[in-house]
Amino acid sequence: MLKQGSALDRYFRVTERGSNLSREIRGGFATFFAMSYIVVLNPLILSGPDSNGTTLGFTAVAAVTAFVAGLLTILMGAWGRHPFALATGLGVNAFVAVTVATNPGLTWPDMMGLVVLSGLTMLILVLTGFRTAVFKAVPDGLKTAIVVGIGLFIALIGLVNAGFVRRIPDVAGTTVPVGLGFEGKLLGWPTAVFVFGLILTIALVVRKVKGAILIGIITST
Repeated sequence: MLKQGSALDRYFRVTERGSNLSREIRGGFATFFAMSYIVVLNPLILSGPDSNGTTLGFTAVAAVTAFVAGLLTILMGAWGRHPFALATGLGVNAFVAVTVATNPGLTWPDMMGLVVLSGLTMLILVLTGFRTAVFKAVPDGLKTAIVVGIGLFIALIGLVNAGFVRRIPDVAGTTVPVGLGFEGKLLGWPTAVFVFGLILTIALVVRKVKGAILIGIITST
């Protein structure tokens, strides 16, 4: 157990931040289950062929995604001493996949090289403090809007996977890109599990049960 005042407690500043070992463990599990989807989703997004017909191996991309997430999260905890999990996001990978698919002559090695250059550029901006200056210059209202937009995008992904929302094909001749359920009806096990998990999680949160979100995720899974 992590005793108050011990070397580990002082190093990670657990008690200082008003937390304890059990709370940190629950938070770690909840974060893992909430983020683990990226190990499957990232290789799915990057599975398209380039102009030469070459594809990235699903297993290889999944392994690299898991390795990078694990390594960076460990470094953030052990070196940065913050309980933040780091992994690949849904922005760059989608941009890369669309760029490769829509630009003849562009190959996966070319795109990976551009990603490396992008990372090095971001590193320079961070080290010089320019990134922080730009971030501070952005109005608070715009920052809030960005966070809300990302949250709505993630919520839309969940609703689509649960069967609540489905994309309407272009051939349908409608200006509405999505519709409710399947032909206007909510059917299927994914939808039922989603509703059950959502109601269970809300009930546990309202009753202030410890690990409510974690219990909801595990039960639904």
